[in-house]
Amino acid sequence: MAESAYLPRLAVRDAEVLDAPRHSALVRITHWIHAISFIGLVVSGVGILLAHPRFYWGETGALGTPSILDLPLPFVLSASGWGRYMHFQSAWLCVLTGVVYVFSGIFNRHFQNNLAPTKKDLSWRSIGDVTANHLRLRRPTEEDAKTYNVLQRLSYLAVVLLLMPFMIWTGMAMSPGIVSVFPFFVTSLGGQETARTLHLFAATLLVLFFIVHIAMVILAGFWKRTKAMIWAEVGSTAHSIAGKERP
Repeated sequence: MAESAYLPRLAVRDAEVLDAPRHSALVRITHWIHAISFIGLVVSGVGILLAHPRFYWGETGALGTPSILDLPLPFVLSASGWGRYMHFQSAWLCVLTGVVYVFSGIFNRHFQNNLAPTKKDLSWRSIGDVTANHLRLRRPTEEDAKTYNVLQRLSYLAVVLLLMPFMIWTGMAMSPGIVSVFPFFVTSLGGQETARTLHLFAATLLVLFFIVHIAMVILAGFWKRTKAMIWAEVGSTAHSIAGKERP
């Protein structure tokens, strides 16, 4: 009977591949900075919203004029001051971190290697299988957890390349200082009140994405996924496999 041979170099190489971090240091750092700034944006955004929970379409809008959306919230004018200050600081932190993330993702091919879906991923069968697993709250296997599924890839790309730039554009359109120099931010949207209304809808989508993201992390194993995003740990699978291959 033939005996299995233990090849130290092969075992070490396989161990290094299996222990390779799923997320690079830059991705992990920008992820947590974004998380902090996003929470700041949500909290301050709610404060700004309570100062005037009515929305209009066009250039102007105020109490006594027709609105397109009235939220059932109380008017809290005192929340506007600190809310605007905190929103401004959090927004620039989010934008600058996002610029670093996007440019690094282009240069190190992070988007192409980790987020761009393949033709097989975009098949109806693949999308249907992944969607069914999510609806059934089925926990992903260790093999599946090593990469992003097609829904994750599409949603992350949509947030990074579409939703976040749109949030920045509408945010710029609401700034009097910015539109005084670059009026195309607001004229392209049809007015500051239109920009504010669109900003609300985009922010709602981002909050829903955040909630689903947290729910999926909990389903996959909250502490394990959180540690992987902090220290890039993937466990000792490789070492146990290498140990089993010893004669």
